[in-house]
Amino acid sequence: MGMLKEFKDFAMKGNLVDIAVGFVMGAAFKQVVTSFTGGIVSPLIGLIFKADFKDLKYVVKEGTLNDAGEKVGEVAVLYGDFITNVIDFIIVAFVMFMIIKGINATKKKEEPKPEAPKGPSQEDLLAEIRDLLAKQK
Repeated sequence: MGMLKEFKDFAMKGNLVDIAVGFVMGAAFKQVVTSFTGGIVSPLIGLIFKADFKDLKYVVKEGTLNDAGEKVGEVAVLYGDFITNVIDFIIVAFVMFMIIKGINATKKKEEPKPEAPKGPSQEDLLAEIRDLLAKQK
């Protein structure tokens, strides 16, 4: 029973719950960014290339058409999809940077520690006590 209680204490720690909430929110935010990139950014960039940005690819080997009219055996480098994912990453990373920067700005600034008191060091005081004791003998 002790191990179950220990696991419950571990699982319910504030930091672990915060991480779980952050993970779920991050996944939801990723969906928003993906739809933004796919629905707004990619078509705008696609205007430059005169094609759908996600469909940009370099065909290494041509495929053949099967009975259903689909290409089979095509080998292609899907660089448009890769670039779209890089744009997604950059947007998410920038937003996370701005959130962390905002959080750090709202944190209470640590007050500087007071300076050590001026005066003789511990060694100086011990030497003085030693000298006083030597004079009394």
